[in-house]
Amino acid sequence: MANLTKFFLTFLLLFTFLIGKSEDGYELWLRYKPVDNQVLLNEYCKAIKEVVVFGQSETTEVIKSEIARGLSAMLVQPYSVSSVVSSENVLVIGTPSNSEFIRSLNLVSRLDRLGNEGYLIVETTSKGKKNIVIASNSEVGTLYGAFHFLRLIQSNKSVVALNIEEKPQTTHRLLNHWDNLDRTIERGYAGFSIWDWHKLPDYIDPRYTDYARANASIGINGTVITNVNANALVLTDQYIKKVAALAKVFRPYGIKIYLTARFSAPVEIGGLKTADPLDAQVADWWKTKVEEIYKAIPDFGGFLVKANSEGQPGPQNYGRNHADGANMLAKALAPHGGVVMWRAFVYDHNVPDDRAKQAYTEFNPLDGKFDENVFVQVKNGAIDFQPREPFHPLFGAMPKTPLMMEFQITQEYTGCATHLVYLAPLFEECLDADTHAKGKGSTVAKVIDGSLDNHLYSGMAGVSNIGNDRNWTGHPFAQSNWYAYGRLAWNPNLSSEDIADEWIRQTFSNDSKVIDVLKPMMMQSREAMVDYMTPLGLHHIMARNHHWGPGPWVDGGRPDWTSLYYHRADSLGIGFNRSSTGSNAVAQYYEPVRQQFDKLENCPENLLLWFHHVPWTYKLKNGQTLWNAICDQYYRGTDAVKQMQKQWQGLKGSIDDQRFDHVSQLLQIQVNESVWWRNACLLYFQQFSKMPIPEKYEKPDKTLEYYQNLQFRYVPGIEN
Repeated sequence: MANLTKFFLTFLLLFTFLIGKSEDGYELWLRYKPVDNQVLLNEYCKAIKEVVVFGQSETTEVIKSEIARGLSAMLVQPYSVSSVVSSENVLVIGTPSNSEFIRSLNLVSRLDRLGNEGYLIVETTSKGKKNIVIASNSEVGTLYGAFHFLRLIQSNKSVVALNIEEKPQTTHRLLNHWDNLDRTIERGYAGFSIWDWHKLPDYIDPRYTDYARANASIGINGTVITNVNANALVLTDQYIKKVAALAKVFRPYGIKIYLTARFSAPVEIGGLKTADPLDAQVADWWKTKVEEIYKAIPDFGGFLVKANSEGQPGPQNYGRNHADGANMLAKALAPHGGVVMWRAFVYDHNVPDDRAKQAYTEFNPLDGKFDENVFVQVKNGAIDFQPREPFHPLFGAMPKTPLMMEFQITQEYTGCATHLVYLAPLFEECLDADTHAKGKGSTVAKVIDGSLDNHLYSGMAGVSNIGNDRNWTGHPFAQSNWYAYGRLAWNPNLSSEDIADEWIRQTFSNDSKVIDVLKPMMMQSREAMVDYMTPLGLHHIMARNHHWGPGPWVDGGRPDWTSLYYHRADSLGIGFNRSSTGSNAVAQYYEPVRQQFDKLENCPENLLLWFHHVPWTYKLKNGQTLWNAICDQYYRGTDAVKQMQKQWQGLKGSIDDQRFDHVSQLLQIQVNESVWWRNACLLYFQQFSKMPIPEKYEKPDKTLEYYQNLQFRYVPGIEN
């Protein structure tokens, strides 16, 4: 019998390995592959001989399923789940409210510090028996703890003498889907929307459950399932029933559903003649609509609103301000515990001031005028998700208002879904930035986690990169940006390098050869992208409309949608003067940040052309002229991508064939497009600098006119 068991386990391992040689990425970071380190496998099997999960709710059923699934696959032996602790070396999962055993362990004081979503993973001894316990004040908290425990095993971490305390640093951790009801996705590069509105509510795609699993595994607790450029139809009875069906799937995973509210909905679907937020009939309409939604979805999260921006209706249509509009909706939601997330992304081409200043100008005077259950949702930078921007000046400038960070996970300006760009360093750069709002150490992370100003609500939103491509995100490495966003929303102080290590181990391999190649490659990928697209603080120089590829020559129409508005290249130099001698956008920052950005000699060189119009012959700190430095960085960017390509090829045989080939082809696209960006931009800017590209570099093999005349149709992510 022993030999038969050994044969069966060996066969199962071999079968799993062979199957694993062809992976399509659907499993994301939840692959649960057999542990191939025999020492650790023995440790795990010794420490976890049985599993006990307390509770009878839908969430505990999810925990039982996930734990059994993960442990059975990784430890290559069947695990069932019971509800009685009868021996030692048991993995025990529960809450004080659903388990007398958990109550007996004297963990209450520790759990009290962790709130409703935090958890403990600890080794305990009770009545002489040693066990591993995952405990929380809520069953959703124990679900988060269960995923954390599985992640330890996936990552080849020891489970001996565990003493882990975790709690989320933010209360609201959301994905923002820019998905339309016709299943197109604005700025989406992974196919069409996963929400099949036509078949809902009667057909529930199993993918919805896997979506919830993936999000819960990284602590995401909310999802806005519709585009910020909103469609009022989603608020009709027909669609509320469909939304309720999704909410039912997500609920056991601790995920609330939110909707985008079109401000003009009372007119468009309500039959009113106005959407004025101070009109009593309008307020009553929203109150009734909110009650209708909560009747169908008792745990509905609230509304995300884009108003008076890029043509969207809003309170300013009626002479009111943003606080008037947000507070009207907030009052309708407050009795039900809902929140309003009011986006600060506003700008008007009829306003002659620098676009980068407009959000601050409109929102800073409204600080303290928003109701308690209103977030102001602020993009990481003041323009629009550029490869590099300084942190938004609103962070720290509205101490009486909870600000929600908005990051873009989908790669609208960072290579769509064909470029390998790990965005966590971008997120981390912003979160670590010091606003100096209350002196040194007033980081953006402390603003958005609520600790700087003691806010009850805190949060982060990420514009989703998820579509119906089999691998969810188009590019296999784009999964890392979804993962990293979730981990940083849980704890904004995590290291992007540590997150990359976690993701690689779960997604590809614990093999040091793989990790030692992929981690540095991921960590330098964002800087490489900045170099071959927008070095030294250049920004918004992509092609018009679809934003795919270079377009530094884009002109005509509203100025703030052109590249010329931002780079301002002329015979004297290049860059947007936002110093005190220009638009004075620097005045929106606190000292000493203001002074640092204002003075050319003090300004960080990676933001030089963001804040200053700099002569072509200006000498940088390394002694190079500005023109030569621009050339160097463009060429450095393409060289870095070519190096990434070589590094990836060196992993052939260490990565499953399907994903290896997929990434190989995408890296060739990235090499080609980085050269396209480099050549097009340098040829264009050379018209103004009148200076040669340094001799050491290969020269562009096409003319500027060739690049300017390229046209592209049906680029994903836009209306064609």
